[in-house]
Formats: sequence, C-alpha cells, structure tokens
Amino acid sequence: MREGNKVNKKIIVGLSGGVDSSVSLLLLKKAGYQPIGVSFKYAVWKDKKNLLKENVCCSEESFAIAREICRRLDVPYQIINEEISFRDKVIGYFLDVFRNKQTPNPCLICNRLVKFEKLIEVADKEKAGHIATGHYARIKRGRDGKFQLLKGKDTQKDQSYFLALLEQKHLKRIIFPLGDYTKKKVYQIAAKAGFEFFKKTRQSQDLCFIAGKSIPFYLEEELGFEPGEIINSEGKVLGKHQGLYFYTVGQRRGIDLPRGPWWVASLDKAKNRLIVTDKKNDPILFKKEILLSDYNFISGNLPMAPLSVIAKTRYNQKLSRAKLYLFKKQGSKLPLKLVFSRAQKAVTPGQWAVFYQKDVCLGGGKIK
Repeated sequence: MREGNKVNKKIIVGLSGGVDSSVSLLLLKKAGYQPIGVSFKYAVWKDKKNLLKENVCCSEESFAIAREICRRLDVPYQIINEEISFRDKVIGYFLDVFRNKQTPNPCLICNRLVKFEKLIEVADKEKAGHIATGHYARIKRGRDGKFQLLKGKDTQKDQSYFLALLEQKHLKRIIFPLGDYTKKKVYQIAAKAGFEFFKKTRQSQDLCFIAGKSIPFYLEEELGFEPGEIINSEGKVLGKHQGLYFYTVGQRRGIDLPRGPWWVASLDKAKNRLIVTDKKNDPILFKKEILLSDYNFISGNLPMAPLSVIAKTRYNQKLSRAKLYLFKKQGSKLPLKLVFSRAQKAVTPGQWAVFYQKDVCLGGGKIK
C-alpha cells in the first residue's frame, strides 16, 4: 500500500457496499489511518421500462452494508447526495455521445468528473490528507516527481483502464489499498474479518443507472427514431434501421435482417446508413490506425515525438503494441493518432483507447 501523509492520517474512503471497498477500509484502519466512510447517492433513469429501480452503485442495500461495516470497525460514515451532479455530468454525457451516433463509456467519465472530484471535496472539508477507493490499481512517484498510475497486481481484475482520465491533482491524494492484492486474497481477508455479506454477491453486468436491456427504450424516449438504410460494404440496400444510435461497431444481436448472422461494420452518419457484414472476420471490421480526441496524459506532459506504447480500445481486450503520434498545428490541440502493429477488431467511436508503457498507464483518448 502506498504511504500517505505521515502526519495527517485522516482519510476519506469511498464505499460502495462491496467487498473491495470494505476490505480497503479494513486495511487502512489496520495500517493506522483514521478513515471516514463515504457513499454517494447517484441518479438512476426513473422509468417503468428501466429494469433497475436503483443505481446499482448506491442501492439502499449497499448503504446498509457500508453502514454496518463502518459500525463494526468504529468508523464514521456518511451518505452524500450527488444525484444532480451525476445526472448532469454522467447521464448527460451518455446521452450526448449517443446523440452523436457513438458509443459511450460512462465509467471513465464518472471517475474523472464525479467520483474522485467529490471525494477530494469531502477530504478538503474534513481536512483529510488522502482519499481511497477499492480499485485494483497502484500509484507510485516516478523519478521526475510525477505520480504514476500502474496496473494492479491482479491482472484479471486490473482497473487502471477506468482511471486513465485522472490527473496529477487526483493521484497525489489517492491511495489504492488493493493494488498489491488479488481478488482471491481480498475475499480471504473479508472472510477472516467476519464480513459474511459478500459470499453470494454477484457483480452486475449493467451500467449503474440503467439496465442494458432498457437502453433501447431510453434512447427511443430521449432521441426518438431516425430511420435510414442498412447496407453492405458494396452499398447494396438490405433493409431499414430506426436510428444509428441503437447500434455499435461489432454488434451482432439486434440487427433485423434475414440470412444472418450480421455484424455492424460502421455507422455512416453523413448518410444515416448502417453498414453491416455477414462475415465474422471481414477486413472492414478491422482498423490499424485510429484518431483520438479529448485525450489525457496522466503526467500532464504531451509526448513530442512518436511514442512506443501498448494499448487497447476496450477494457476486456488484450494490450497490443502501437505507436502514438501527436499532431500540432499553430498551437492548437489536434487529435492523437494511434497506430497498432496489428489491426484491431471492432474499434468503436466514442469508446476510449488507453495506452501504457509496461505497467504504467500513460492516459487515454476518445476514439474518433
């Protein structure tokens, strides 16, 4: 565990009611810190068509578990309502990206604009030196004095991808107690501590504020329908779609065409056309060069020359060798170009490419 301020041992710990944040709290308490547990109340899409009635990150059950963990460890606990901030910055972003016919990843945005910003606000209010969460990642200070974000020890649970938009102002305050632990070890620590809550819990595969199966209903209500043609790579019209925002590159299910299966190859926004292929490994599904906008370098420094990295364009993807090229013109910030050694399948506009050198996460950028 990274050492915190040796004088100010007060620390704000973000609690989700899950095993990871609960064990993080326990480890910090044992290490001599003076933790304060904090849970945030986030918004949910309130509609009968949403299969989620509560935000899964902050349900009443999760609050009850977090409160009980804090009681057992004799730790102060508070719940802070951040529904407005979450709705504006995360759900608003989610809808804007879909409106632009791209595919969002709200977890990175939430971490950057809501979760860690708000934890730091609480820390400042409570005069605490540091904040902590249950993420599987590590932080260390490099030779240049800059803080570095590293992958977690457990390669299967590493969450540095979702933290790639953080900045120095965040890293200098953060402690990740689980960075050097495996998930298996975390469960063992929880069991030894008598935390029986987590034996049968299963992590949700939905977004926190809307069920995956409910997203089409949400888009229909918020954006309506924008019918257009479905074509193949030769331009032959195969059918009709109801809106490009209902699709994402690489998608297989939900394409209403006969003689399938079909895969989404790309979205032609200019002509409102959905381009599909019936070949699983059609070359049209692969990209070797991609442009990145809204990029973030955790060090705060832009590379001035082509940079050799390993990168991926989605969380559950293996890292691949690539080079980063930064374009500059008349002082304006123009896109990065990420060139992979081998073409990547289903590169999805709106998602985030994250790049590394060895275990160090350098940052990430939104795929154009």
